[in-house]
Amino acid sequence: MSALICGSMAYDTIMVFHDKFKHHILPEKVHILNVSFLVPVMRREYGGCAGNIAYNLKLLGEQPLIMAVVGHDFEPYAQWLGQNSLSSEFILVLDSSYTGQAYITTDEEGNQITAFHPGAMNSSHLNSVPIDGNIRIGIVSPDGKEGMQLHAKQFKELDIPFIFDPGQGMPMFNGEELLQFLDQATWLTLNDYESELMQERTGLSLEDIAVRVEALIITLGGKGSKIYTKGRCIDIPAAKPKAILDPTGCGDAYRAGLLYGLMNESDWDTTGRIASLMGAIKIEHNGTQNHAFDMDDFQRRYFENFGTSF
Repeated sequence: MSALICGSMAYDTIMVFHDKFKHHILPEKVHILNVSFLVPVMRREYGGCAGNIAYNLKLLGEQPLIMAVVGHDFEPYAQWLGQNSLSSEFILVLDSSYTGQAYITTDEEGNQITAFHPGAMNSSHLNSVPIDGNIRIGIVSPDGKEGMQLHAKQFKELDIPFIFDPGQGMPMFNGEELLQFLDQATWLTLNDYESELMQERTGLSLEDIAVRVEALIITLGGKGSKIYTKGRCIDIPAAKPKAILDPTGCGDAYRAGLLYGLMNESDWDTTGRIASLMGAIKIEHNGTQNHAFDMDDFQRRYFENFGTSF
C-alpha cells in the first residue's frame, strides 16, 4: 500500500540565534519593529512538508510517493531523494521558478521566525492525484492554496482516505473553505495554535470538529498530543528525546508516524505513541532529514518510553 504525500518541497536555510527573541522584541514597539539577529550558525537543508513526511515514513519502512511542484534548482534535492530510495515520479519541475525556500531563525528556547518563498509551490494545482498509482492513503499538507483544495477534492472523489494537515497554510483559508476540507478529509491534524485558529474561523468547538472526521489529532509540543475520536479523547504522552537540538520538522515527523500507524491498522493509542517518538527522534538532530534509525532500535526506544511494544 502506497501513501501519496501532497505538499511542499523546499530548501531550508536554518539559522541559530544564541539568545532569546523576547530579549530583543519589545511588545509595545511591535508596530515599528526593526530588529536584526546575529546568527553565527547557518545550515542549508532539504525540507518542505512533503519531503520531510516522506523521508520519515521511509525510515519506518514504507514506500511513500511525493507529489509536489518544484523549480529549476531542484536537481541536488532530486539526487538526495534518489540516495534515500524515494521516488520523484510525481514531482513536477517548472523551469521558470525556484523551488520553495524557507529561511528559519531559531532562538535558544526553540522559538522560530520563518520567511518562506513559495516559488513553484504556488503551481501545485498543475499536479493531480494519480488514479493508477496503487494509492491507498494520502495527506494534504501545506502547499499552494489551489493545489491543496484540488488534491483534497480528488482524494474524496477517488475514495482515498486522507489526512488534512493545513499547518502554516491555514491562514490562506477562510471558515467556509476550512469547512469544505472537513467535509472531505478522513482525519485532521493540527498543533495547539492551529486548533485555536480552526475554531475561530469555522465557529466550531473542538468537539464539533472531531465529530466531522474519524479523528482529530492535536499536538502540544513537549506536553504530548491529544487524539479525539469516537467521542473520547486519548492523551498521548511525549516521548523523551536524548537531546533537544532543532525543532524544525518535528511536526512532519509526527505526521509520518500517524500515516504509519494508519497504514498498519494500529489503534490510536499506538499510532499516537509512534508519532510522538518520531518527533522526539527528529528533535535530537539538526535539520529535517539528517536522522536515521532501524526498526529494531525504534522498537527498543518505543518500549523504553511507553513500556509496551507494537
